[in-house]
Amino acid sequence: MQSSIELDRKPSTQYLLRIGDTCLILAQRLGEWCGHAPVLEEDIAMANIALDLLGQARAVLTRAGELEDTPHDEDQLAFLRNERDYLNLTMVELPRGDFAFSVLRNTMIATWLKLLWERLAASSDSELAAIAGKAVKEARYHQQHSGDWVVRLGDGTDESRRRMETALVDLWRYVPELFDTDAIDDEASAAGIGPRWADLQTAWMADMKLILDEAGLTVPKDSAFRSDGKRGRHSEHMGFILADMQYLQRAFPGGVW
Repeated sequence: MQSSIELDRKPSTQYLLRIGDTCLILAQRLGEWCGHAPVLEEDIAMANIALDLLGQARAVLTRAGELEDTPHDEDQLAFLRNERDYLNLTMVELPRGDFAFSVLRNTMIATWLKLLWERLAASSDSELAAIAGKAVKEARYHQQHSGDWVVRLGDGTDESRRRMETALVDLWRYVPELFDTDAIDDEASAAGIGPRWADLQTAWMADMKLILDEAGLTVPKDSAFRSDGKRGRHSEHMGFILADMQYLQRAFPGGVW
């Protein structure tokens, strides 16, 4: 069994891992829809969104590994870390749920990523800026595609609206983590690497409100609950995801195609 790698915990690396891990884990969840979406076209669309996110994760994880004092490649970072070393948003590790849950989650994360990539396109890190320049185009499409489904379901049948309202309540309690700012954000902002996540909140709320208003959905009240996946404190679901993701790399160290 291949042992886990050790990270140096530099703020710049952790800032990038939070982004790359969020894309990676959401891609894993979206892959679960392959063969299970309600219509064939959407089955393909979900898989394509997952591939886009996987590409973003690869690029960001590669850059994060290059910034470490002891460099690691994208595969090592993706497959050979302990659970507490993954720094993704908790929202993306939640179980697949029904179609309403998935398209709403996609919309929330795509809106957040779109705003983040727009800011990162001006990063002092030229490699990260180049990644953002391509990724923002994908995020805009993801937001539009998933947002259209939110509107269609929210303004659809009684059943589709009920499911969308349930998904909105279930997901909204994880929203504060998207804008939780700490010392890692502060250092990244001071170095010009990227924005504090809190700086995205106003624009994100405005974008989401437009979509929810068109869908006839009401923004839920804030709760006292706070998730903390971006600091390595995950839900009970994360271990099961990693068990699937890491099996081959752990069982066959150094294996190649």
